[in-house]
Amino acid sequence: MPSIDLSPVRAQFPALAIKDAGRPAVFFDGPGGTQTPQAVIDAISRYLAYANANRGGAFRTSRDSECILVASHEAMADFLNAASAHEIVFGPNMTTLAFTLSRAIGRELTPGDEIVITRLDHDANRAPWLALQECGAIVREVDFDPADCTLRLDDLAAQLTFRTRLVAVGYASNAVGTINPIAQIAEMAHAAGAWLWVDAVHYAPHAPIDVQRLGCDFLVCSPYKFFGPHAGVAWGRYELLERLRAYKVRPAGDLPPDKFETGTQNHEAQAGVLAAIEYLADLGRTYGAAFASQFPDFGGRRLALKQAMAAIQSYEQPLFERFVAGLWAIPGLSFYGIRDFDRFDQRTPTAAFRLRGHSPQAVAEHLARRGVYVWSGNFYALAVTERLGLEGSGGVVRAGLAHYNTLEEVDYCLACLREMV
Repeated sequence: MPSIDLSPVRAQFPALAIKDAGRPAVFFDGPGGTQTPQAVIDAISRYLAYANANRGGAFRTSRDSECILVASHEAMADFLNAASAHEIVFGPNMTTLAFTLSRAIGRELTPGDEIVITRLDHDANRAPWLALQECGAIVREVDFDPADCTLRLDDLAAQLTFRTRLVAVGYASNAVGTINPIAQIAEMAHAAGAWLWVDAVHYAPHAPIDVQRLGCDFLVCSPYKFFGPHAGVAWGRYELLERLRAYKVRPAGDLPPDKFETGTQNHEAQAGVLAAIEYLADLGRTYGAAFASQFPDFGGRRLALKQAMAAIQSYEQPLFERFVAGLWAIPGLSFYGIRDFDRFDQRTPTAAFRLRGHSPQAVAEHLARRGVYVWSGNFYALAVTERLGLEGSGGVVRAGLAHYNTLEEVDYCLACLREMV
């Protein structure tokens, strides 16, 4: 059983009251996007009702809008432990921000410069860098071990050369849940003279992030994966963001983050992100006091956020262990990723599996008819399913837990899967 009880927070999520197949829906679709608490919904509505204006005006709604946008940048800086809110860049989604910033980074490259990517990544952390081949960049790929879906650090070391300019790696695999040792990879990249770009989209909902401790140079994430609205956020060291030449309109500001936040931003989404961060901070204050000693260098909202994510991690892991143990007991089920419970700190609570005799799509449809929401396919992690030899047969079923899921939901999902065999 989880060591702490987060079930009271379920009442803050309206979607969890949805009835499907005669019972409350089970949202195991979190890796594709989590549900939002009422506070986030209210913040978006309140912005549109009372502060809906563009920036730079002398009138009240424009001033109020400006305050919300500034506060949203400060909130994300607290969430990631950025040195300054000026290091936070908002965009429509992580993919768009990756292409935006990769193009600016491409201006720093000369023909023959090298970029290292991995086969364990979502395509949003591959395609933007592969596109820089048109600038003469050489892209090298790091393999992963198909036995446990862990990144081969020996292969990473082999791919680094004196021409390496950037290493792009995921904090955690959105397909199989593997968490990569980012601090170690940062040391390897910097020893080769390269920048480290981290895709933390899948990791962010499950554990604390501290960009200062990690030692990376850029990090991107998606608030709609951690209880906020659809938006993307990029963090970069200020001196690097200031150095890069952005693709922008002439009247836009020349300093970060303005020069990368092209056009009018989604103000209501940023209001929602601010509310999502406040939701997490409140969760940390309510449930995370026992974890405060893990973060002696933090205070205020930054400490509350670290406590929240530590509490979430503590709640999710035993729930996931129960789920995985139940999956292994199902005849004909193939499981992908780290299997050793002693190594579950190296993975997120996301399970990728297949059921013999049933396509992943058929399994997802079977569960959907019983009110259990999971994904099937490749989830844009195309290189993963190709490496596992599963792309031509429908990929995998993916079920991911969040802190609003329960033990009862885990057992119900397992019972529904056992029906198929």
